[in-house]
Amino acid sequence: MDTDNRFLISPRHVRDLSAQYGKVTLMQLSFGSLSLSRTVGLLMLAGVFVGSQFILAEEPAEKKPAAAKAADKAEVKWQSLFDGKTMEGWKPTEFGTGGEILVEKGNMVISFGDGCTGVTWQKDFPKVDYEVRLEAQRVDGTDFFCGMTFPVQESPCSFIVGGWGGGVVGLSSIDGEDAARNKTTQYMEFKKGQWYKIRLRVTKTRISAWIDEKQVIDQETTGHKLTIRPEVEKSRPFGICSWSTTAALRKIELRKLTAEESQPIKEAEPKKE
Repeated sequence: MDTDNRFLISPRHVRDLSAQYGKVTLMQLSFGSLSLSRTVGLLMLAGVFVGSQFILAEEPAEKKPAAAKAADKAEVKWQSLFDGKTMEGWKPTEFGTGGEILVEKGNMVISFGDGCTGVTWQKDFPKVDYEVRLEAQRVDGTDFFCGMTFPVQESPCSFIVGGWGGGVVGLSSIDGEDAARNKTTQYMEFKKGQWYKIRLRVTKTRISAWIDEKQVIDQETTGHKLTIRPEVEKSRPFGICSWSTTAALRKIELRKLTAEESQPIKEAEPKKE
């Protein structure tokens, strides 16, 4: 390559062009979105010598001060709700026909019962602007192995994983319709003996949830009525249960959202014709 005919175009030059002639991007210059004559003319006006070839250079990224990075990291503090050794903070939910709750090999085991078996958190729990994460496994059985009941301000709701025969994922209930019958309903395959990472986020206007980092719930709550099925009423305010299924839980953690995370998501404005 003849280096005598090779010239550098930096983002600074593009900004100079944009200020005078409207938005001009590096991609436009690189791939010829602008006509050759217009590109050459703009570059000459910007004080860039024009040759047979242009090389685009990136300006170094602005470095964030170490103190600011530390502050950001400090904001995300997870509180462990299960130590892997005891049931501290938890109480078996009094469903009446549930199985036994055990702590084995660092896991909380919710044994098979006739209907719901589960645990309810006994300490303070936030009503909004929080995130919960845990790992759950279907040990045996064919129904939901994680039925997480949680507060959304003054209303309760449940996130069901693996219900209605083993594959339903959704929220119970939205406007009177449970997880098998509303717009959050979807179907996934869950293997016995496999751990799944489950994460739930609640803000004033939205419920979001992920399974193995794939978002499965993105539900606007404003203007909708949130309720729970009567079977899990005793799980309030926060509890986890299974239905005729042996489940295992571990790494149950809670954190409060940052001020930025708590802000409502702005809906994209419709494109103008």
